[in-house]
Amino acid sequence: MSNLATTDQLFFERAGLDRGKIETLVGDALNGADDGELYLEYEQSEGLSFDDGRLKSASFDTTQGFGLRAIAGEISGYAHASDLSEAALARAAQTVKAVHAGHNGALDVGPVGTNRQLYAPDNPLGLLPFERKVKLLEEIDAYARAKDARVRQVMCSISGSWSAIQIIRGDGQRMADVRPLVRLNISVMVEQDGRMETGSFGSGGRVTYDGVVDPAHWQAGADEALRQAIVNLGSIPAPAGEMPVVLGPGWPGILLHEAIGHGLEGDFNRKKTSAFAGLMGSRIAAPGVTVVDDGTLTDRRGSLTIDDEGTPTQCTTLIEDGILKGYLQDRQNARLMGMKPTGNGRRQSFAHNPMPRMTNTIMLNGKHAPEDVLASVKKGLYAVNFGGGQVDITSGKFVFSASEAYLIEDGKIGPAVKGATLIGNGPDVLTKVGMIGNDMKLDTGVGTCGKEGQGVPVGVGQPTLRIDALTVGGTAA
Repeated sequence: MSNLATTDQLFFERAGLDRGKIETLVGDALNGADDGELYLEYEQSEGLSFDDGRLKSASFDTTQGFGLRAIAGEISGYAHASDLSEAALARAAQTVKAVHAGHNGALDVGPVGTNRQLYAPDNPLGLLPFERKVKLLEEIDAYARAKDARVRQVMCSISGSWSAIQIIRGDGQRMADVRPLVRLNISVMVEQDGRMETGSFGSGGRVTYDGVVDPAHWQAGADEALRQAIVNLGSIPAPAGEMPVVLGPGWPGILLHEAIGHGLEGDFNRKKTSAFAGLMGSRIAAPGVTVVDDGTLTDRRGSLTIDDEGTPTQCTTLIEDGILKGYLQDRQNARLMGMKPTGNGRRQSFAHNPMPRMTNTIMLNGKHAPEDVLASVKKGLYAVNFGGGQVDITSGKFVFSASEAYLIEDGKIGPAVKGATLIGNGPDVLTKVGMIGNDMKLDTGVGTCGKEGQGVPVGVGQPTLRIDALTVGGTAA
């Protein structure tokens, strides 16, 4: 069954909406506007968590609703409700029409359609019985505890969602998508000589639970969480000061996402609040640095067949060999900047206005073997995993905490360190990339990006790379 057929069943047959009337209502609401759409959404979601040897919580939720948007120039009017009825839609139409009253706009040309499907539309929630999900968490808990006598606590969770969306434009054009999403999290706490440390693992994507319940997958995840915890047991206080920093492949790309990615979103550049505003075509990074945002990767957490405005996602080159080549665009900002949408118009749910957001943001491979990148550093820091971080879009300044890091001593990996914080400036750090490895790796599927109160799933990736000078905040005396 096609995505349009699936969503027709949900919104017109099951919810009882009259498709013809709804299309007429949307057309009338957007008459005279520059752009806009009706966004219909139905979602089922669940989450189970296991802690301290027992099931701690289990939830299941079903939500549905619509968001109606009208755009006139830089102004956007948005009305939403969880009531899927013609009466609610009619009230929303009257609200958004006020935005373009007296504005004689012509509705922008709609997105080009696509038959591409990046993920199977199966609903993961119903494919695995509740009892099997609980048993999976019990098995993870028992496995991790049996691996090492120092394990004191195991926390694990499994979650999934299945959302169906349909977008109706003022000219009657319709687009639909059906999106699965699952995630597994494992955290292990160990104790030795009164010292407690933790390690964690997470994985997921736009897939069903099949891969999650595979023992080979979750056992490897539990082993990884335990390995991190044991490594941290032997960690020493991190040094402080400016030094070379080598970032490992995969998840450390979250630093790239925060420090650079947000600054390349169209709205910040149109409003000139980004540190990268007005620099198109200029060198903003060291030679060899190429960064793309790719929403077309099969089954990845950040991928989408179409974005939340109906535009097919694409692979957008942001930086090529150090030169700024592109921004991430939704429809409104692209039109106002005289550019094309890039399939990056995203929203958290029907209750939220779309805006330019990342999908899977990746630094591409360089030419160096990762061991050569490490060998090039006499004394520095090797950061393998990151915890939290934050960035100021206007200045580009960022702060990130490393959850797993090591000293580099004479080109070799030394002791693990704890409490390392990376402090820098996004535009500046790109110019200090000295070596780029050839081992590009994607994260395991755990990223969630926040912007203006909205959270959306994203992915990151990068090869091993050396930043020649970065400030490290440490705890060593």
